[in-house]
Amino acid sequence: MSKVLIINGSVSPIASSFSAELSKKFLEEYTVLNPNDEIIHLDLNETEMAKIVLTRDNFSNFFNEKDALNYIKQLKEVDKVIMVAPMYNFNVSSLIKNYLDHILVANETFSYKYSKKGDAIGLLTNLKVQILTTQGAPYGWYMWGNHTEYLRGTWEFAGATVVEPILLAGTKTAPFNQMTPVDVVATISDQIKKAAKAF
Repeated sequence: MSKVLIINGSVSPIASSFSAELSKKFLEEYTVLNPNDEIIHLDLNETEMAKIVLTRDNFSNFFNEKDALNYIKQLKEVDKVIMVAPMYNFNVSSLIKNYLDHILVANETFSYKYSKKGDAIGLLTNLKVQILTTQGAPYGWYMWGNHTEYLRGTWEFAGATVVEPILLAGTKTAPFNQMTPVDVVATISDQIKKAAKAF
């Protein structure tokens, strides 16, 4: 049995959210295959931590027990992470960026000690990560804002094993912009099933 942490970083209303539907379908497929796994939901909209932005005025107490170390502890106690991340303004949401600011702490989730050539050593080697991303533009339009690869690189930097991400792209262009989230997600159902089986 695995402990699976689902991190939701979407700020869209759930009823109209492509990422919410994508994560719902992925979880449905995953739980059929892994019915005994413990599923833990972390909606960043509902945390005080995700609303605390790092500034020079709070730098000295930003990485505290409540807002950073508890979330790092949570990551060290689970086996898998599912990160749900729509694109906003060519990047992840500010909720996700805030979360990453809190959990990327030297000597907690990565370390330069014993590293070679200055490369960091990731300390979250217990984690297997599935990234679920969505974006309004078709893939390839804004490669400088590739939020999927940003997340892959960040989790790998922290030592996690990242499986192949699922990107649902083009949700604001035809034909997807004339379809419901349920119908759009159904177009990649085979990819979701394959990913759930591999995760």
